[in-house]
Amino acid sequence: MGIDDPSWWGWGDSAHTPVLPDAVLKLLTDGLGVREGPGHPGSMSELELAPPRLGRQAASALAEVVGQEWALDDHETRIRHVRGKSTIDLLRLRLGDVASAPDMVLLPSSHEDVLELLRICSERRVAVVPFGGGTSVVGGLEPDSSGFAGVVALDLRRMNALLELDEVSRLAVLEPGLRGPQAEALLAARDYTIGHFPQSFEYASLGGFAATRSSGQASAGYGRFDEVVQSLRVATPVGTLETGRAPRSAAGPDLRQLILGSEGALGVITSLTVRVRPVPQERVYDGWGLPSFSAGLEGVRKLAQDGPLPAVLRLSDEAETALNLARPAELGQGASGCLAILGFEGTSESVELERAAVAAVLASVGGEPEAGAGASWERERYRAPYLRDALLDAGALVETLETVAFWSALPGLYEAVSASLRDALGAQGTPAVVLCHVSHVYPAGASLYFRVACAQSYDPGAQWRRAKDAAGDASLAVGGSITHHHGVGIDHLPWYEREIGELGVGALRAVKAQLDPAGIMNPGVLLSRR
Repeated sequence: MGIDDPSWWGWGDSAHTPVLPDAVLKLLTDGLGVREGPGHPGSMSELELAPPRLGRQAASALAEVVGQEWALDDHETRIRHVRGKSTIDLLRLRLGDVASAPDMVLLPSSHEDVLELLRICSERRVAVVPFGGGTSVVGGLEPDSSGFAGVVALDLRRMNALLELDEVSRLAVLEPGLRGPQAEALLAARDYTIGHFPQSFEYASLGGFAATRSSGQASAGYGRFDEVVQSLRVATPVGTLETGRAPRSAAGPDLRQLILGSEGALGVITSLTVRVRPVPQERVYDGWGLPSFSAGLEGVRKLAQDGPLPAVLRLSDEAETALNLARPAELGQGASGCLAILGFEGTSESVELERAAVAAVLASVGGEPEAGAGASWERERYRAPYLRDALLDAGALVETLETVAFWSALPGLYEAVSASLRDALGAQGTPAVVLCHVSHVYPAGASLYFRVACAQSYDPGAQWRRAKDAAGDASLAVGGSITHHHGVGIDHLPWYEREIGELGVGALRAVKAQLDPAGIMNPGVLLSRR
């Protein structure tokens, strides 16, 4: 499917996977009891795939829409479209488990192609998985296909154009298959940017950003992706849905919100109109040391509520700062207190004024500048998934989860989720290191992003599920949400249904029945099958 495809058993280009320092290896073995891992899997050609389930007539009808060249059922393509990039996804792939591979991968080139493919699949009861960058970490690419005649993945990479740039309104109309770097390159040629840079930026697609309510590292300055999206065009099995006619319209409920975060369960996003801004003249990243996580929370809350608010605002707790996972290039050197990362954008004059104002706020809570930390974070900000691959190779279980709450609930949420993870993994004989940082801030609250590392048990999938179940229960019990930007997928379904209640689930089922009456769209994702 192309040389730009990520590793089928890891993240991105495996050449970027780091060699772990001796200090980290010692921590893994002495502190966590990690033993030598299974290493890399064998060749993709050694994996056994079940024959495609699609009947000849259905396969021919689908291929006729996109052309035989773009209707693929070869061994490699099917494997490259199985599951996403969660730790459990990767561990299963490393063990050769490709049971949920799609029967065929279709690459449409237009909205009309997608409409016709969905019509055929609905008529023939073929499940459909919209596929962008394949970076889901919550099971969003592994539908429940029981009872269907087969499963096809709609890979949208051919839909990769900048369709329109309205410089008066500062809006760009883009196709969903564009990956983050592609979209930014097209816009940069016209001196504009979306400003959306999540950790998955190098591989995730614009359609995926919208379908999962993605949040970028500069969300404090640019907003979450659902705030950036102004309108959407969606292909559904029963026709086209257009949402977002004008900004802040009062013409009934905002139907964009049905699609944003819908994870392909209601239809396929075929174009997006997004807010763009001129490329800033200057981008500067600073690091600040804070005496404690509580002091850091007070500082970032002041900035979020009273300003000035930098484009990037992140805060690591004591454990994450000590292990320098906010600065992977210095992993293992240790630090004290907490580290905040701040990013400033604009003209040279505006950046310096904002840096000075932010410095005054952080100094008021005991903060001090930390030279080089901001630049180090900027260099390494897309490398954490590669560090995970190295730790998996070494035999560790490494995974993440995130949540969000109002500021008043945040300290209790932090303590409850941290304790639940340590207790659940410790009870299984695998004591864990639990790290956390504030990843996104708002006037009313903030998101907490947890990273967990421990030794793998004999069944790491079950091991992590027990821990994540406990964390989900703890989060809901103290006022947190089950997810801030990873989405629901299949992993978060039970907690999502508890969070929105029976009436909320019923309302979503009614919408799905209207837009997808045969239930072919990513079945079991976002909404459980009855």
